[in-house]
Amino acid sequence: MKPKFKTTQAWEQAGLLMQPALIRIVDHIRQQLEKTTWKATYKDVQTPIPGHEVCLEKPDHSVCINLWELCFQVCFREYAPVHAEIESQEVDIDTSLIDEDGEVDWHSLDTKAQKVIEQVFAEFASV
Repeated sequence: MKPKFKTTQAWEQAGLLMQPALIRIVDHIRQQLEKTTWKATYKDVQTPIPGHEVCLEKPDHSVCINLWELCFQVCFREYAPVHAEIESQEVDIDTSLIDEDGEVDWHSLDTKAQKVIEQVFAEFASV
């Protein structure tokens, strides 16, 4: 799914947040994997948008998750992943992740990324 931004400012804010969100997402996946026997592999994907997937595997189950979708859950307010056939979704930037100087609030970003990854692993553990 390709996000649709309401304003140029929102697009710029997303540009500010996406790379730091990706860094924190990957690090929190690593931290969660250290606590389990699950395996993760990363692969490049071209659809629905170019990016990367993480595939989590355990003996009886596997799931692949688009890393951009995880970043979207961190960077956007009330973002819910949608089906690939929907080309775009209008999004709202989570401005609580940006400090009063217009910079990334790393603590808030890290906390939200951690919650997103914990939720992913909790859902995966219940399968």
